[in-house]
Amino acid sequence: MERLCADNEVVVIDNESTGKMNNLKTLNTDDIEIFIDDINAIDLKKVFTGVDYIFHEAALPSVPRSIKDPLRSNESNITGTLKVLLAARDCEVNKLVFASSSSVYGDTPTLPKVETMSINPKSPYAVTKATGELYCQNFTEVYDLPTVCLRYFNVFGPRQDPYSQYSAVIPKFINAIKKGKSPIIYGDGEQSRDFTYVEDVVNANLLAAESKETGVYNIACGRRWTLNELVEQLNQILDNKVEPLYTDLRPGDIKHSLADITKAKTFGYNPKGEFKDELRKTVNFFQ
Repeated sequence: MERLCADNEVVVIDNESTGKMNNLKTLNTDDIEIFIDDINAIDLKKVFTGVDYIFHEAALPSVPRSIKDPLRSNESNITGTLKVLLAARDCEVNKLVFASSSSVYGDTPTLPKVETMSINPKSPYAVTKATGELYCQNFTEVYDLPTVCLRYFNVFGPRQDPYSQYSAVIPKFINAIKKGKSPIIYGDGEQSRDFTYVEDVVNANLLAAESKETGVYNIACGRRWTLNELVEQLNQILDNKVEPLYTDLRPGDIKHSLADITKAKTFGYNPKGEFKDELRKTVNFFQ
């Protein structure tokens, strides 16, 4: 948001189901038009009139949440996305950038994940993101609406909520370890993730919007760390020695995740940060 507000007029739609308006407290919100509403309820055409670019980040996240309530995930992530695309088409926006997910690949053993691979979603959440991609590609082909789908790999960074049962792993682990409590690992901890710092995701969105590219792109860093290694790193940063608590695997979870980001480099995406430094900056925020 800081990047967008520096040089642009910004409109925000958020129903605060996962995000918090408090995250905008460092900005001059007088320069931002904010609608506290749901994309399935608000008059999107009215909001999108005169808009050049749409960054469609709205979704009900979490694999476990989608398994518990697939109907709600479908309504938010598929019906909501279709309504956003229809309004974008009717308002003739320049481009729409859609937040997809690495979960669409499923648990295929081949690494790294390349955009040309067949998708194999293993959860309702992954199905909603795969469907969103198909709708975006359809609107590009049928209605000439330029769209880019960015498959995010395990995004982390400041401002993530560590308190929800559906929170991402890094803020939950930070919150537990700084309190001296054992972080919960589902499985043996040897599952690996291509953790992607939020600043790289922001760069990817802006670069994709400004480029002439359309289609699907992996957004990650091309590196992977196991959850056991993550706990070790956080213990070092927080000067603690907390042992994780291991429990059964959850349905829909995948074993390994690693992205090939060659394709995204065609529009200038080139993350160069070090995971340990990014992790330290995230810990400092929560401290």
